[in-house]
Amino acid sequence: MKLFISIVFLFILLAVAFVFGSQNEQLIELNYIIAKSEISVSQAVSLFTFIGFLIGFVISTLFSMARRLKRK
Repeated sequence: MKLFISIVFLFILLAVAFVFGSQNEQLIELNYIIAKSEISVSQAVSLFTFIGFLIGFVISTLFSMARRLKRK
């Protein structure tokens, strides 16, 4: 049940991010360490939301696995 609520909450946050991003067609310039690109605000919001979700998922999975190993 807890997982279901977390997934629903995640989809709500992603929907809000996509709606916010779709209303902003302005171009922004991103400077990477080795490259530079121009993307729209909606693409940037989507990209960084996905990266944040991925980092959070990996960290929470690692902590969960460490807790399970500690119990055994």
